[in-house]
Amino acid sequence: MNHQRPGPLVDPADLPDWLQPLVKRTADLDPGHLGWPRTRPPADARPAAVLVLFGEGSDGPDVLLLRRADGLNSHPGQVAFPGGSLDDADRGPVDAALREAVEEVGLRSEGVRPVATLPELHVAHSGFRVTPVLAHWVEPSPVSPVDPGETAAVARVPISWLTDPANRLRVGLSGRHPSPAFLVPGMLVWGFTGGLLSGLLDLAGWSRSWNRADVRELDEAWRAAEEAEDVGFGRS
Repeated sequence: MNHQRPGPLVDPADLPDWLQPLVKRTADLDPGHLGWPRTRPPADARPAAVLVLFGEGSDGPDVLLLRRADGLNSHPGQVAFPGGSLDDADRGPVDAALREAVEEVGLRSEGVRPVATLPELHVAHSGFRVTPVLAHWVEPSPVSPVDPGETAAVARVPISWLTDPANRLRVGLSGRHPSPAFLVPGMLVWGFTGGLLSGLLDLAGWSRSWNRADVRELDEAWRAAEEAEDVGFGRS
């Protein structure tokens, strides 16, 4: 299996202006800059990858997110990037992230250009060591849940929505440090995905000042997401 060194996979100058700073800053990146605790994964941590897919639609640059089905045994209803465990046939995290996106949302991988990989992040509660794969959606294709039993919804969420201070808060869980979260109509982005997304917005220089003192319990935050105005952007 090929282990790709973290950092840019392409010349950032070949990318759209809005994406260049993020890809440039992935070189020699410290995982602690990604809004996720720096912990050394145990030897038995399972390798996994997620696809952080940036496109550009009618509302400007956006990112692809999915909501897991409510009936799943693992992380039901949570919002995530497409992704999953590396298979033996995968040549590395990039292969795995693209394969999972095809399987989960019907992505046409030929329209996607991987642009960078990030350092592995240890997700202790699930036993994974996750490699985020950043990609540019050069030729967007229709996406939707392939198996409704696994994926409840898919959305292209504008970066401008995620950086709006009105849509940002932190979620507090008993015994845990409050973590960044985002209110998306019908979706609460929190946990690993919220932390990684927050770190990427900071890294790219896209973040705006927001109220970090707004800490809500998980149920309250979910209600706020469900009540958020349905703006109808790219959701299936």
